[in-house]
This record gives sequence, C-alpha cells and structure tokens, in this order.
Amino acid sequence: MESTSTQELVLQLQAGSHDALGTLYDRYNQLVFRTAVGITGDPEVAADLMQEAFLRLYRFVERIEPERPLEPWLARVTANLAYTWVRRRRWLRPLEEVAEWFVGEIKSAPHQIAETEEEWQQVEQAIQALPFSQRVVIVLYYINDYSLKEISEVLDVPAGTVKSRLHYGRQSLKIYMHSQENLVAGMQYEIT
Repeated sequence: MESTSTQELVLQLQAGSHDALGTLYDRYNQLVFRTAVGITGDPEVAADLMQEAFLRLYRFVERIEPERPLEPWLARVTANLAYTWVRRRRWLRPLEEVAEWFVGEIKSAPHQIAETEEEWQQVEQAIQALPFSQRVVIVLYYINDYSLKEISEVLDVPAGTVKSRLHYGRQSLKIYMHSQENLVAGMQYEIT
C-alpha cells in the first residue's frame, strides 16, 4: 500500500477500510505530532491530540474531498484541538522532553549537549509565551515547513493575516529571547 496515493487511501477509508486508516496514520502521524507538540509544548498531550486527530479523520472521512490534499485538513484539525487544550489550561508544564525531541540524538560532548538543550528550552519557552494565533503560525511555518499559502489554507485566514502573525510572532520571539539573555547576564553580574 506504500505506493497508494493519499487520494486513493481516503476513498478506501470512505469505503470502510481500516487498513487505509493505518496507512494514513503511518504517513502523517509525525506531521500531526510535531504540530501538536509545537503548539502545546507537551509531548504527552501531543500524543493524545494526535490520536484524537486521527479519530476525527475516521469519524468525518465522508466530509473530506479526496481530490484535495489531506495535510492541510489534518493540520487544521490538530491546531483546533491544540487551541481547545490551551484554552482549557492556562498553564503549561516545563518542556524538557520537547527540547530533547527537537534536538534528537546528538553525538557531542556533554557540555555541548547541555548548551543545545538549554537553547531549545529557551526557544520552546519563547514559543509558548506567544499568543495562540502567532504560536500556530510560527509552528506551522518553522517546524512543519509550511508555506504562507498553505498556512492560510489550513487556518482559513487571508495570506496577509498569516504574514502579519508571522511578523509579530518573530518580533515577540526576538523580544522574549533578548529579555532572557539580559536576565541571564544580569544574574551573572550579580553573582560575580
């Protein structure tokens, strides 16, 4: 089934094929997981949201147009699920596992690994500090490598809105990262 197109798999799923759902899951689970973990900052929650996204694919497969790409639909469902989760929980847990996941298996000296993990933690904290609308655009653009047009389709907003959110998201990230650098520098100054 590896050579089967997504369109054919959606048609098979609409006909009731569980194998088609499994193949679609194998094909798109990383995309959905990356989107969810990028927005929520919590790998456990992201795994739950990933399962929910594929349950919704199964439940609402009749509404999907097979000739249209499935990725934007899955990204939109995932973003909506993540938004609901974030809205329900105003707090977010620390993100140590996320930093490890983004960095991956690195064969470096321990001090280099510690520095890299610390940098990723700062980036993740900065992303989590963004307003939700900017956070979703940043995650889709930088983590999932979506184009502005694709993000516009996923979020069902004009491309200009996506550009604006991306611009303000970048600005907010720079300000946050700069303030963190100043905080660390200030702490180091006080210690010496």
